Amino acid sequence: MNEIKLHAQLEPKEIWYYFEKICQIPRASKNEGKIIQYLFDFAATNHLDIKKDSTGNVLIKKPASKGMESKPIIVLQSHLDMVCEKNSNISHNFTTDPIYPIIDGDWIKARGTTLGADDGIGIAAQLALLSSSDIQHGTIECLFTIDEETGLSGANNLEPGFFDGKILLNLDSEDEGIIFIGCAGGIDTVGNIKLKLTKPPDDVVFYRINVSGLQGGHSGDDINKGLGNAIKIVARIVWQLFNEFKIYIVNLEGGNLRNAISREAYAEIAFNNKIEKNLLLFIESISSAIKSEFRDTDNNIQITFSEIRQGTSILEPLSAKLLLNIIYGLPHGATGMSHVIKGLVETSTNLASVKRIKRSEYEIATNQRSSSISLRDDIVNSVSSIFLLGKIEIKNSTGYPGWKPNPSSPILQIAKGSYKQIFRNEPIVTAIHAGLECGLFLEKFPDLDMISFGPTIKGAHSPDERLEIESVNKFWKFLLEILKNVS
Repeated sequence: MNEIKLHAQLEPKEIWYYFEKICQIPRASKNEGKIIQYLFDFAATNHLDIKKDSTGNVLIKKPASKGMESKPIIVLQSHLDMVCEKNSNISHNFTTDPIYPIIDGDWIKARGTTLGADDGIGIAAQLALLSSSDIQHGTIECLFTIDEETGLSGANNLEPGFFDGKILLNLDSEDEGIIFIGCAGGIDTVGNIKLKLTKPPDDVVFYRINVSGLQGGHSGDDINKGLGNAIKIVARIVWQLFNEFKIYIVNLEGGNLRNAISREAYAEIAFNNKIEKNLLLFIESISSAIKSEFRDTDNNIQITFSEIRQGTSILEPLSAKLLLNIIYGLPHGATGMSHVIKGLVETSTNLASVKRIKRSEYEIATNQRSSSISLRDDIVNSVSSIFLLGKIEIKNSTGYPGWKPNPSSPILQIAKGSYKQIFRNEPIVTAIHAGLECGLFLEKFPDLDMISFGPTIKGAHSPDERLEIESVNKFWKFLLEILKNVS
């Protein structure tokens, strides 16, 4: 792996220069202050108009090149925040530490953390364009939104009239050669469960079951790939142990972000020392079966079990049974496919995290998506019904709308022609099962004509996130060609 300066070796240099700069700036969701200040310093250096709305969204405006004043205003949009995930063996503080990009063959990765190419590469393209002196274009408005990854609050609270353009290019897609013209809407469904604790018997030993090494990924883009969910795997193992061996539950936790598929989870259990040998053999057997099931999607999965020191409390058996049944019973994955766009997931649900927020209280977070509002609400109700069986308190986020595809979009026709002109083949036009901010923009600016595109990013929202080098070059050429052809 190569740690030399990216812009010293890669093209286009201007994008990689700014991507490196962005990697140096912590920009976790809801903590975008440092990157916002960087944008203000950038605008001052380049003598560009900049403003910020009351939510924290930023707009930088660049006048048209000479002779291009008659072209329509184009809005380029990306989000400032990034998903902050790391491997458990990595020491990294996302509020203070930079991201370390590494050249790994044809890809750019980070050292054990998310790379932040989602959507750092979109920001870099905007800055490269804003700072250029030799690119011909009409008036450009670069919109930078905050908090896309954990609530879409930037787009949701964007002030009316904040920008003037009627054409918007969203630079937050992750498949080069694909133009997106629609996206799913989503909502979070969170259950808070209060349990009872009791003292453990005297004749028990304590063990920890740990699941790690899963690929994880984006809970929209990757939800139909059959990837392992660490929470579901741990719950599966412990549920069988609970019913086969009458074990005790000490704790069960896993997952992190609601828009990421859980990569790591663990359970702490206790059981009579007389059954230790048989129980461990059973765990070995089920672990072997699970590893075999995921050999084609998560071949690095690790399922370990080790003795730990004796605890002072366990979950009362009825509480343990309730927690296990809820987690094991909650659905996860794609629940419906589109009948309009072949291969597109229409509806899904993600069991995102189980966290012990107090000594005897757990938060179970899930996320539902659908391009159909009625089907989104249906899967929300389905998940809620599992919580209601346990008389668990439910909280829902405000949700966000989908973006209905418009195959007749004028900017889509320009983009398709531009792509074919420079690459001699047709781009794919489709919708995405992830949540883009475009649906929220359309609510506030109903006359907007929009498309979304970007370079190829794999493993977004996980430490395996990687950015394809050559796709960045194609993404840049495509963007410039669109700007040239808009009239």
